[in-house]
Amino acid sequence: MLKKRKLGQLEVSELGLGCMGMSQSYGVPNEAESLATIHRALELGVNFFDTAELYGPYTNEELLGRALKGRRSQAVIATKFGFNLVNGKIQGVNSHPNHIRQVVEDSLRRLGTDYIDLLYQHRVDPSVPIEDVVGTMGELVAEGKVRFLGLSEAGEDTIRRAHKTHPISALQSEYSLWERNLEPRIIPLLRELNIGLVPFCPLGRGFLTGTAKRAEDYPEKDYRRRDPRLQGKNYEANMRIFLIIQEMAHRKKVTPAQIALAWLLHKGDDIVPIPGTKQRKYLEENTTAAKLSLSKTDIEELDESLPSGMTSGQRYEDSHMTLIDR
Repeated sequence: MLKKRKLGQLEVSELGLGCMGMSQSYGVPNEAESLATIHRALELGVNFFDTAELYGPYTNEELLGRALKGRRSQAVIATKFGFNLVNGKIQGVNSHPNHIRQVVEDSLRRLGTDYIDLLYQHRVDPSVPIEDVVGTMGELVAEGKVRFLGLSEAGEDTIRRAHKTHPISALQSEYSLWERNLEPRIIPLLRELNIGLVPFCPLGRGFLTGTAKRAEDYPEKDYRRRDPRLQGKNYEANMRIFLIIQEMAHRKKVTPAQIALAWLLHKGDDIVPIPGTKQRKYLEENTTAAKLSLSKTDIEELDESLPSGMTSGQRYEDSHMTLIDR
């Protein structure tokens, strides 16, 4: 069984499960296997499930709600608001108070629950002061509809101002062996304020597992077809990163995915990665990473071999990069 960690005052399993790919972005959905994967996660001690109204959109929250029916007390549910969705398409960000309240009511209905454990602002809305956003989120805590608050991809100033308005328990941001932009300033700030870190894409959208293909080899609707890091010369350059991880995995007789997750878990007990999968076999592989012990020498070897900035290509397309608050 997995151990527990704390995100601020919220206690969760040391690894969570990212549910987005069960409904969109990565291949064809398989509801039966997705439901079985969520149930298997509970059996393995994973109790932290990450979703959002955006995923699907909407269908991922519904899926998670069905999976947890009769098991709600075993789960910690994290979901998110922050986008304008029109006919299933993103039409900019929206964190106006009335919109937040409407999204939360809709999420509660889709999830089949009367409370959300961790509510994130999905992306910072520059048109609404963060004090107004978090103030509204704090009112939802007082009303019992939300337990704890989080931010996603927020920058230093936003985090400080938000935390002054109401305690923030977690920041969700991309962090992994090939994306280390949080280390110089964000992680020290989180530790100063006792805010936990929830790394999404801890396996580099599959690249750090060795299963990622070139962008052009994915179907048109698959997100990875547009991933700059999988395109052209970027793909070839980034194979160096995978090969370094693979070499250590061979030495330790584990998988590259387990090395990548173990590295994150060794970076601090305030870090809870949420690797996404819709298959039980990968879930089981990922959770086994929690048992993998890396020595100080192993960590130093990975840190020195894979320094920040080594990855070729930006994280997202230009339009998505503008939504990151740095």
